[in-house]
Amino acid sequence: MLAVAIVIVWLYPHPQSHQFIYEEGRPWNYTQLIAPFDIPIHPDSAALRQAKDTLDSNFVPIYRVNKGMVDSVIALLPDGESADQKRKVSALIRAAYEKGVIETTTMSQIRSGDLQRLRILEKNILSERSTAGLTSPRDIYLYLDSAITDPALHSYFAGANLHNILRANILFDPVENKRHYDNEYQTLTADRGVIMQGQAIINKGDIISGQDFTNLRTYEAMIDARLTHSNQSSLLMLLGQFLYVAGILALLAGYLAIIEPVIWARMRSMAFILSLVLVFFLFALGLNSFIPGGVYIVPLAIVPILTLVFFNGRTALFTSVVTVMLIAPITSFALEFIYLQVCASCVAVYSLRELSRRSQLLRTAFFVAIAYIVAYVSLELLMNGSLDGFTWRMPVFLASNALLVSMAYIIMFAAERVFGFVSVVTLVELADTNQPLLRQLSEKCPGTFQHAMSVSNLASDAARAMGANETLVRAGALYHDIGKMANPAFFTENQHGVNPHDTLTPEQSARILISHVTDGLKMAEKARLPKSVRDFISEHHGAGKAKYFYYKACNASPDAPVDPTPFTYPGPNPRSRETSLLMMADAVEAASRSLTDYSRKSISELVDKIIDGQIADGLHSDSPLEFRDVQLIKAAFIKRLSTMYHTRIAYPPAPAGTEQSDDAKNEKPQ
Repeated sequence: MLAVAIVIVWLYPHPQSHQFIYEEGRPWNYTQLIAPFDIPIHPDSAALRQAKDTLDSNFVPIYRVNKGMVDSVIALLPDGESADQKRKVSALIRAAYEKGVIETTTMSQIRSGDLQRLRILEKNILSERSTAGLTSPRDIYLYLDSAITDPALHSYFAGANLHNILRANILFDPVENKRHYDNEYQTLTADRGVIMQGQAIINKGDIISGQDFTNLRTYEAMIDARLTHSNQSSLLMLLGQFLYVAGILALLAGYLAIIEPVIWARMRSMAFILSLVLVFFLFALGLNSFIPGGVYIVPLAIVPILTLVFFNGRTALFTSVVTVMLIAPITSFALEFIYLQVCASCVAVYSLRELSRRSQLLRTAFFVAIAYIVAYVSLELLMNGSLDGFTWRMPVFLASNALLVSMAYIIMFAAERVFGFVSVVTLVELADTNQPLLRQLSEKCPGTFQHAMSVSNLASDAARAMGANETLVRAGALYHDIGKMANPAFFTENQHGVNPHDTLTPEQSARILISHVTDGLKMAEKARLPKSVRDFISEHHGAGKAKYFYYKACNASPDAPVDPTPFTYPGPNPRSRETSLLMMADAVEAASRSLTDYSRKSISELVDKIIDGQIADGLHSDSPLEFRDVQLIKAAFIKRLSTMYHTRIAYPPAPAGTEQSDDAKNEKPQ
């Protein structure tokens, strides 16, 4: 438990003492926050986005004019056949460049309507102009091609290779664009003012707006910049977290030690509960780190469901509360989180009670979803007085959470394998007579199978009466004699007139009889039956004797003492109420078959004789069975056997002269 506490504290977020947990759009849950110094009011995220959108749509790009570009182009013209040809083409080029020549990509923006104005930077002076009238090198080339009609001059123009010479003289300036863009953005996003020292940053209960959220972030950043926390304060905070976690786990330990000592005494039960708490804490921490509010997706209702399946509802609720309390400090709104999860856990336990069918989990998941939604809406109305702040984000998270509750079925089987538990679902499945072992038992040992069925019914009645685990008793009773399949004919219920024991010594007969326990355990282990079911096989005779053959050996050697060891079952004696109950039911059911008088008195005497004899022999000394349990078991046995072997009445003889029908002759009145 100490190791779990250390892991949780180590993984806890370690916020500084001045920080708060809050969320935009939710109420401020702390007292009024007063500014300890002047705090600039930075624009909130919405204002920043709006400023950027406005600037992007209104910003006029900046270009530079290269006045030497036209001279560079003309210098590349060939001389031609006469100087007059070069002079005329040069004049046309200069006239075209007077309008302004831009790059082809910029011309595409102008023609699409995206660039209607631009700014020209010349001698550090910006002048804005319309893009109408600007041309491009391609447009100049096409213009000259059509404007020059003289054949000789056009021949000179064609040979001048102007389409590769013409260049733009108005060029985009990325450096100046970025500088002016940043300056204009800073102007638009300048501080809106100052929260003076002593003024309220936010009041208790106020809904946190976008601006409030930004102000709180600014306050925390300025506190971080001004304050240097000593190692001592960090250690004290760590100590506080450890005391918080250790205190909660100590409450869990105290509950288990005082209220559930059986769970407390079992190492694997404690390991399961602590592992369950730790795994869901880690799951919540991890999901909350990647998804804002992701802790609400964690299906914490699985914790009480699994605890209920293997233990009881009281422990399920307590374990769930402990898990929720450990996770709460990592959430933005601890009280809201605790309220939602406690409501869901209670509904999960109340709706499930005992998991015996998979469909019950779907019903529970539905009820958990309803509980989450109702609890969330009630919180919104309580804290805000309206549903104006209601968003579908949280209900979607909670609905996903409830849907994941169905994973409990998978986790339950994993827990059974890892910790050796057995759930009611598994026991119900094992009690199905179509299971391979039970089907083999019914085929190879039909008498033993019928005996097992009768013992199962007899023991189930008693288990229900005394409050024991009825499902476990039923399953254990069906499997307790599977070892008889190794030698079916040596057991009375499977014999048909021939008794092979007649040719054996008492020691040999006892050895075969006793071997059905060890043979049964081997079959059970091969079939991977749970330990709780295998205990019924090993303990249903305990360390008792095969008395029939022991007495037979004693009578055969009246003058010499007989060693009881070969006639003693390997044990152990029953160590639970359920296995004690099965030992009684097994002996009573077998003995009841030899009764000749099935009156209530004779049945009562038989039950008392067998059960009291077992107690006198000390076979139930290791069991937590109480005197009250013994009386309830006897009463249940007597009632069940009296019903099974109730007295039949005979029909009166048929009147004289009346012929009795075949049905009446064959009918056995009840």
